Amino acid sequence: MENTPLNILNYKISELNKLKPKKGRVLLAEPLMQDPFFKRSVVLLTEYEENGAFGFILNKPTDIRLDEVLPDFPEFDTTVYLGGPVENDKLFYIHNQGEYIDGSVKIKNNLYWAGNFDQLKEMIENQQIFPNEIKFFLGYSGWGKKQLDMELKRESWLVDDISEEDIIRSDKDLWYKVLQKKGGKYKMLANFPENPSWN
Repeated sequence: MENTPLNILNYKISELNKLKPKKGRVLLAEPLMQDPFFKRSVVLLTEYEENGAFGFILNKPTDIRLDEVLPDFPEFDTTVYLGGPVENDKLFYIHNQGEYIDGSVKIKNNLYWAGNFDQLKEMIENQQIFPNEIKFFLGYSGWGKKQLDMELKRESWLVDDISEEDIIRSDKDLWYKVLQKKGGKYKMLANFPENPSWN
């Protein structure tokens, strides 16, 4: 993705990056990123290895209802998020019910993605899982071999750890909230205008 190098406060994103990317961590877009998918995004990494990386944007809600994506699905009052630009005609999900959903792929601690869809559907029908325990996405975010590493070198992303609860319950303001909470120079990034000419 194209990106403008960040040089707004005489320090670099790479100087703030104390963590390395890995499964379960999040990527916060640098404040000037203009890519329509990733602008001010927070991306959960569900896979990070030598051959590439895979994850979901946590803070891009859509107006699409779950029953519009899955017409035969039981009623479930939840927001469907845009997970990324790849295969955004397909539904994905993360959850904290890995103990009960076969085939769930562990991300970290009590956070999982995927799993047996029929079991999930049955749990929703029986009210055994609730909207604050699962998050749905259309599409995913993917990087080829070394691609994410190159973007990190280009100052595109800040790597962070956030709680599983913040991941599952995240909303459109997550990018701002995470940077504000970290304080200091991070807080300055949160308050930087999307378009520097506005200041």
